[in-house]
Amino acid sequence: MGIVVKKFGGTSVANAEKILRACKRVIEEVDAGNQVVVVASARGKQTDQLVADAYELNPNPPAREMDQLLSTGEIQTVSLFAMALEAAGYKAISFTGGQIKMITDSDHSRARIKSIDSLHIHNHLAKGYIVLVAGFQGIDEKGNITTLGRGGSDTSAVALAAALEADECEIFTDVDGIYTTDPRIFKQAAKMEMISYDEMLEMASLGAGVMHGRAVEFGKKYNVKIHVRSSIEETKGTIITHEVPQMEDIVVSGATIQKDMAKISLIGVDNKPGNAAKLFSHLAGAKVVINDIIQTEVDAEKANVSFTIGMSDFNDAVEAVESIKDELGCERVFTRKDIAEVSAVGVGMRSHYGIAERMFGALSKAKVNVDSITTSEIRISCVVDENQAEKALEAVCLAFELDKPADQRSK
Repeated sequence: MGIVVKKFGGTSVANAEKILRACKRVIEEVDAGNQVVVVASARGKQTDQLVADAYELNPNPPAREMDQLLSTGEIQTVSLFAMALEAAGYKAISFTGGQIKMITDSDHSRARIKSIDSLHIHNHLAKGYIVLVAGFQGIDEKGNITTLGRGGSDTSAVALAAALEADECEIFTDVDGIYTTDPRIFKQAAKMEMISYDEMLEMASLGAGVMHGRAVEFGKKYNVKIHVRSSIEETKGTIITHEVPQMEDIVVSGATIQKDMAKISLIGVDNKPGNAAKLFSHLAGAKVVINDIIQTEVDAEKANVSFTIGMSDFNDAVEAVESIKDELGCERVFTRKDIAEVSAVGVGMRSHYGIAERMFGALSKAKVNVDSITTSEIRISCVVDENQAEKALEAVCLAFELDKPADQRSK
């Protein structure tokens, strides 16, 4: 008998019909002889409605009260889920994050998990219960309800799977797995059977919305096998796991596109130790999230520093830069709000050469102008004009045959 954690997203439990369909998945697992823990999100657009209600009453709602409010959506879902399972003849019990002692820090709306008391869940599993846990939430050490932020239910599920030493953590969504790129943009995108934690982390950070990075980080740290699959179809989805030898045979596993981005360049900054630290410490103080950084030396006295950000941080970033530019000896600040970032990701980059040549050759052939380039060990990203972003993504996908399953691509 193994333990399986099954997480159902908001669209998978949006109404009674969908909850009953999710119950069927759980019952099949129990009938196969496994113990099951279910993690569920708030139904449909319920969280959005709660946020709207809050802002209608208070344009600046206290963070603690927002967490208290938003946690109720998931609690409703798991209670209804448990009722449906009981009606089908199965023992089921639901818990809040606080009841299973999912302890977090006190950073409301984006708390991080510190510990989970798995004994309470193990005890109920041993008594034959299906255990349902409200996702997205925990409590801090003072007993205040906290929420985990974007992708919080995924994070709850993988963290529970780690604490319980589960055999697998299944993430049920309205898509049937992880694709080589966004199939809404590149319609020929192929579904991946397997992807490494590192590749998924890169793709998540670059805009792929199927899995949130924090959940993947938990999986990697605690060796949790994550299976992203459809809540509607019975097909196998995509496994997120540690690298296996055949992964290195695939040069590029996937490609991403990030829109709604901006680039800020500080031209002619004094080229001396400590200036970069001052700049990015100042931006961190303004809670600006930085994507990529490029610094180039102009001469012994001056350097140029550029960084990319999401458009939501643009005004805060500009204000922060303007307030510190004189201290950095900056000659002028240049900004762009018409950019996107296209990236190719693959652990095979570590052992293959010619990837940059192939990628930029494809972009050149498509007549896409590249503004700037950044790389990591398993990623190449380039900033392009936003109006050329989708053309650039298609060129990259075709260059690396991302319209084919991995075993059908040329080596």
